[in-house]
Amino acid sequence: MNIQNPETGYHYNVMRRAIDLIDQGGESLSLEDLARQMDMSPAHFQRLFSRWTGVSPKRYQQYLTLGHAKALLRERFTTLETAHNVGLSGSGRLHDLFLKWESMSPGEYARKGEGLVIYWGWFDCPFGPALVMGTDKGICGMAFGAETGAEAAMDDMMSRWPNAHFVEDTERLRPWALSAFGPDRSQLTPLHLIGSPLQIKVWEALMHIPSGQVTTYSEIAQRVGAPKAVRAVGTAVGRNPVSWVIPCHRALRKSGGLGGYHWGLPVKRAMLAFEAAQADA
Repeated sequence: MNIQNPETGYHYNVMRRAIDLIDQGGESLSLEDLARQMDMSPAHFQRLFSRWTGVSPKRYQQYLTLGHAKALLRERFTTLETAHNVGLSGSGRLHDLFLKWESMSPGEYARKGEGLVIYWGWFDCPFGPALVMGTDKGICGMAFGAETGAEAAMDDMMSRWPNAHFVEDTERLRPWALSAFGPDRSQLTPLHLIGSPLQIKVWEALMHIPSGQVTTYSEIAQRVGAPKAVRAVGTAVGRNPVSWVIPCHRALRKSGGLGGYHWGLPVKRAMLAFEAAQADA
């Protein structure tokens, strides 16, 4: 079931513990002190971080601090004004991922999955256990169970399309999971987006945020033509069914606050740290 190597789940747990220790010890906690509290040598912690991200990062524990989001907003804010207009389907290399997506019609969406077969399977990934779901057309769901628990994540995803027929089929989904999480992300990742028209617009806007960069909820609202509907846009971001691939973790509050994250804020922080370390390498 592992995507990159057998230690991916272990690596997330190490980074999760490091986040807790940094929060308790303050952002001035040195790498040496952090490693000591984790019963590791600084060199061993650095090696683990490098294995987790796949690169040798420059700043290590700074990526994991709560203030990292504010630094990203200050230094790596991206506007979405130049993003191409997209309709109910599209394809292209969007920054670090080659995607093809197709959206359900509003009528199909209203039927809540009726007549649809959705395949599902669990995979290990850099952010703990990942639940991947897909139709014959592509990935329609991706959830993370490290903070919520596997059962809650499964129930949450199934409740989105209550009339669908769910079938466990890990092998069928493995190539798509590899394209989403594996070291070679140039392979085509097909998506089948199941949502309301506003949700689809918001999710398509999210796909235009480059890896290692962030934007704000208000910027997304502006991009989708609903500048006064920031709250509704925030809700649509939170209902993103394909987390990570549709990068809702790159949306922050204007203040630099993390905002929410459906699968737990530690997962969002880990994702931002992972991408920032790769971008800086």
